[in-house]
Amino acid sequence: MEHTGKPQALEVVILGAGKGSRMQSDLPKVLHTVADRPLLEHVVNTAQQLDPLAIHVVLGHGGEQVKAALSNYDVNWVVQDRQLGTGHAVLQALPAISPHSVVLVLYGDVPLTPLSTLQQLVALAQEGPALLTAKLQDPQGYGRIVRDAVGALVGVVEHKDASAQERRISEINTGLLAAPLADFNTYLPRVGNSNQQQEYYLPDMLGLAVQEGKSVATCLARSELEVLGVNDRVQLNRVEREFQRLQAEGLLRSGVNIADVSRLDIRGTLTCGNGVFIDVNVVLEGDVFLGDRTSIGANCVLRNVRVERDTLIHPMSHLEEVEVGAACNVGPFARLRPGTVLQAGARVGNFVETKKATIGEGSKVNHLTYIGDCDMGAGANIGAGTITCNYDGVNKHKTKIGDGVFVGSNSTLVAPLNIEAEAFVAAGSTITSTVGEKDLAVSRARQRNIQGWCRPGEKNKKD
Repeated sequence: MEHTGKPQALEVVILGAGKGSRMQSDLPKVLHTVADRPLLEHVVNTAQQLDPLAIHVVLGHGGEQVKAALSNYDVNWVVQDRQLGTGHAVLQALPAISPHSVVLVLYGDVPLTPLSTLQQLVALAQEGPALLTAKLQDPQGYGRIVRDAVGALVGVVEHKDASAQERRISEINTGLLAAPLADFNTYLPRVGNSNQQQEYYLPDMLGLAVQEGKSVATCLARSELEVLGVNDRVQLNRVEREFQRLQAEGLLRSGVNIADVSRLDIRGTLTCGNGVFIDVNVVLEGDVFLGDRTSIGANCVLRNVRVERDTLIHPMSHLEEVEVGAACNVGPFARLRPGTVLQAGARVGNFVETKKATIGEGSKVNHLTYIGDCDMGAGANIGAGTITCNYDGVNKHKTKIGDGVFVGSNSTLVAPLNIEAEAFVAAGSTITSTVGEKDLAVSRARQRNIQGWCRPGEKNKKD
């Protein structure tokens, strides 16, 4: 095909039909996760960044599960009823591809290939077939790249079919290739299965092209890890750790201070301001925003959380679907459950649990307390051991605590309840009705001291 200089439309075919028996799982291989997202989703996301005309995903084992897991993505699903090899898989997708497109073939279990590498491969394929290769210290199990005396690609030979001399070649076939659709239509139907696996290998079309005088361009992957596929749980773990390392190093370059890049897991999207510090063993899930100069202590878990500037999250704290205002102080050992809002300057201390609660500006809930279904004003102080009794066994009820309220330790607030501004609740009280503004509420048994009382077993000694 003559190259006009104008880039041809791109379409992407992603192979995801493999069962992945070595994963020892009923889950389709491409649905195993890295950073809490399916392997296939990572590949689709990268493919979308190439702005292709269409993305075609070839399915086999567990196809309906795969469709359901990626139902939000605009892809064309192609079914491969029998798994007869990669060449056979691509053939199933070709009828849906527009005539003048360049076709890029990716794999649903190879999630780390960077966009820049794929862009280079696609650029080479504007004039004919192009293949991504890699050099490995241990190429065991991979197809080898066979070149002629001047370095031109002659073909790809699978490891099981390679001679002893060919197995000494360190340059391997990654399986990622691109070519104009016309080349696929010309050579792929002619690929045979005369090999030990009796499969139709996609790279064999390159050898056929070379035999007819076509040259095959190649580009070399920068590292083995960017083309690492997942065939078992050991490789899945290796890909996970590499993915996390790449994310952490990107954060370091943007100015985030990370105590140890090997002990940070980001399982979603993280946005950071300036001067952020993240200590060891932190897990960030979903959408997380960390404002300027926030600090996240060791062993914290944040899921779908927004933390504003100058806030300290102390170690061992767990926050899920909460909003934390500026200059707040949380933990250690705090659990903030969904619906919690901390306004500026609020403090939630150790062994405090909150749920659907607004903690007002400058208010303090410092220790050993449960606050649920509660609207709290500014400047309130909640003593240790206090609980809001928000559930009557059938329905949830709200507690309203006004500005400047002081609640003494070991108090029980039985909702529905309103404690008005600047009221005072004495320690050890059980409060069941409204406390008026600036009132003192005391609800506990009167203390009495019994003189001459003897402990059990001591009476006979005094007699």
